[in-house]
Amino acid sequence: MYACDACGREYALTADAPWRCDCGHALDFADRPLPDSDAPTDLDRDRGLWAFADFLPVEAHVTLGEGWTPLVDAPEWDATFKLDSLFPTGSFKDRGAAVTLSLAAELGVDQVLEDSSGNAGHAVATYAARAGIDADIYVPADAKPTKIEAIERTGARAVQIEGSRQDVTDACLRTVEDGSEPGWYASHAWQPAFFAGTATFALELTAQRDWEAPDVVVTPLGHGTLFLGAYRGFRALRAAGWVDDLPRLVGAQAAGVAPIVEALHGREAAAGDNDAADGIQIAAPARRDQILDAIDATGGDAVAVDAETTRNTLDRLRTRGVDVEPTCATAPAALDVLRDRGEVDADEDVVVALTGTGLKT
Repeated sequence: MYACDACGREYALTADAPWRCDCGHALDFADRPLPDSDAPTDLDRDRGLWAFADFLPVEAHVTLGEGWTPLVDAPEWDATFKLDSLFPTGSFKDRGAAVTLSLAAELGVDQVLEDSSGNAGHAVATYAARAGIDADIYVPADAKPTKIEAIERTGARAVQIEGSRQDVTDACLRTVEDGSEPGWYASHAWQPAFFAGTATFALELTAQRDWEAPDVVVTPLGHGTLFLGAYRGFRALRAAGWVDDLPRLVGAQAAGVAPIVEALHGREAAAGDNDAADGIQIAAPARRDQILDAIDATGGDAVAVDAETTRNTLDRLRTRGVDVEPTCATAPAALDVLRDRGEVDADEDVVVALTGTGLKT
């Protein structure tokens, strides 16, 4: 069952269910499963993220062994990096795609539609191919050629749309809503299964730390696909009694397109330009209210990072052996800002998510 937190409507979990509530709000699963046991002393890592099946709302119908990305020391930032760039398609979006396409397979879906600036589209196209499901991926016409080529190599159709990132979403939604082409909307911004998948980031991270949550977690923040997933994962761990406290969640946004920063700190704090971080240039996040609620619930924050800072941080990462895409660099850059402000203390335990490989750039 899908449910709307805003108005209380419920919808049967079928291939014909709406992609959002009639009131316009995002939907979520009405029931979110939890284990009824203590935290395990060991997990079968060969199952990938499906080692956390007791937390997931669907069975593992589609998998490429995704999960268990490394935790590595980052002494220059006095933090730990979780390398969620090390996935079959090179980004953390594989977490969401594995669970979303497993749900699609369970529902008997024949074709999926998605809109993406690149990584989510590649992930959905890849896992759709694994499932034997057709995929149309709507992408900006000016997306990086390497990302478009990666989508097309899976056999999916890359539908290139001129204009802004919002224009791409609008074009995809017109197709979904008018029924001009068949397809189930496998959106990384709207589909609840995608967030169930990204919640495994928190489950996995905490398991790697012997069931101790960090003090602070920093992620890039556009639609909040990882940010909200992490929040839900940590919240599920607390509900299961496996951790006591939630970490403070910090989102790194692209200056000039930083709606969460603007909501928290005003227009001036969000101003600037960051054409380097194209992966998080989302002016109207689908789950804006939920992102703000997560920040409030964890005592977290959001920081706008400009292009120059992003590129400088990217250079620092790459010359220290961490090859990621520019969008990822906003997260360690945001940590630098918070340390300079005195908002993260030197003795706090910090994990930074690095979310996409540099091999596609």
